[in-house]
Amino acid sequence: MSTPREVELKLDCGAAELAELARHPLLAVAEPTESEFLTATYYDTAERDLHRQGLTLRVRRHGERHVQTVKSASSAAGLFDRPEWEWSVDGPLPDLSLLEDTPVPDVLGNAASPDLVPVVTTVIERTTRAVTHGASRISATLDQGRVQTPAGDVPLWELELELVEGRPGDLFSLAQALAETVPLRLGVLSKSERGFRLLGKTLRRPSKAGSVTLAREGSAVDAFRIIALACLTHLRLNEDVFLKTRDAEGLHQIRVALRRLRSAFTLFKPILAGDPAASHLREEIKRVTEPFGQARNLDVFLSETLAEEMARRPDEPGLDDLRLRLEAERERAYDAVFTILESQSWRSLILDLSAWIETGPWRSEERQSTVSARDYAEEVLDKARRRIRKRGRHLHRLDAEERHEVRIEAKKLRYGAEFFASLYAEKKAQKRHKAFVSALSDLQDHLGALNDLATAHSVIASLFTTGQGEASDGDDRALFAAGLTAADGEARTTDLLKAAEEAHEALLDVTPFWR
Repeated sequence: MSTPREVELKLDCGAAELAELARHPLLAVAEPTESEFLTATYYDTAERDLHRQGLTLRVRRHGERHVQTVKSASSAAGLFDRPEWEWSVDGPLPDLSLLEDTPVPDVLGNAASPDLVPVVTTVIERTTRAVTHGASRISATLDQGRVQTPAGDVPLWELELELVEGRPGDLFSLAQALAETVPLRLGVLSKSERGFRLLGKTLRRPSKAGSVTLAREGSAVDAFRIIALACLTHLRLNEDVFLKTRDAEGLHQIRVALRRLRSAFTLFKPILAGDPAASHLREEIKRVTEPFGQARNLDVFLSETLAEEMARRPDEPGLDDLRLRLEAERERAYDAVFTILESQSWRSLILDLSAWIETGPWRSEERQSTVSARDYAEEVLDKARRRIRKRGRHLHRLDAEERHEVRIEAKKLRYGAEFFASLYAEKKAQKRHKAFVSALSDLQDHLGALNDLATAHSVIASLFTTGQGEASDGDDRALFAAGLTAADGEARTTDLLKAAEEAHEALLDVTPFWR
């Protein structure tokens, strides 16, 4: 007997947008259903054993009825396609006798303390519309309410498009049509995951990329989908944080997610060959997000380069003038990033990207690769390592741009090592992976420091070539301080180059973990 599955697309919005969706002609039905109020309680052990294993157990109240549901928890920037088990129960408490065919008993059996306690509660007003779009029947659910935990609560407004019958592509088609007139963002968190992130105090904080789990016997095609969706999830989580907080780390993690995603496109180029949308999307992402780099460069200059110079020369008054100019410039750069992230074209691009990853031509049967993910990983990682070996020779002879190219190749290799790590779970391979990534990280650090010096020159040059009228005393002091900062940075170049060359040699001496 096959496990029942839920296939849905989540879209985040605000209260006004949800009201607009309720009136949208694409969601109009002859006899709209009345709103219902739903209260759901999610249960787990005190140590969150179910959540750690990717499971949720909830009991939801529907009027006088109670329904118990087990799902595989999911945070994905695409379709929430997951197993789901559901039963009617007599009251608000879980009935463990019904869970025999689910993974829950095994998890609880291995838990140090298997007793279940309520951990997250949702209170939702829900309206559901049964609509037809394309060749599919879709349940459109408009939810508004709150997610509540002992650590706090947050409001919720979201549209869920669940596939009742038909093609997943029609979910994206409907979402894209709605998003043309209503500001919608691709959702990546389930209601329960919002609650668990509240409990862990991570919902409103920037987050690093999560680990990627690939099936050892899976195909290279499956691997790209999983990796690309992980990158997109990383991006969306930090996008939401940055829009609410203007946190510099949030912006940094957005850029990391984008670089990882573009690296995935490059690493899997042979798999994506023949699908013109692949190169178009990659180049469009690069074009649209170009201003993000300037904002991040200013962050690095202020928090690292200038901070170190101010500590080195505490009595230099021009450094404070320089800081003020840089902070004003950073605010303008942040505003440019906000303008992009708040635009309809950006939201549509993310939806288009998610739709392409899930349903694009590259996934058609005639394009399906028979190459296993592990065989593909070995070939890709070997090529990336050879490029590092070749391009990284004689680093002291390379100019800043050429060293930057070596740095980019090092990043691609680092991301590839992270993407494919789960394919090499053997103890020896894991030990080699740790040593390899450590050596690669050391090379990246030195090349990154060299790149920061080159970037510092560009930042300084941009500040003093904008022609802002007659110079003031503060401008003169800032210009002098900028010159000092640049000169002090240049003094470190020789030592950094030597360290980078040593790190390059050390990396080549480490045994590849994939061999």
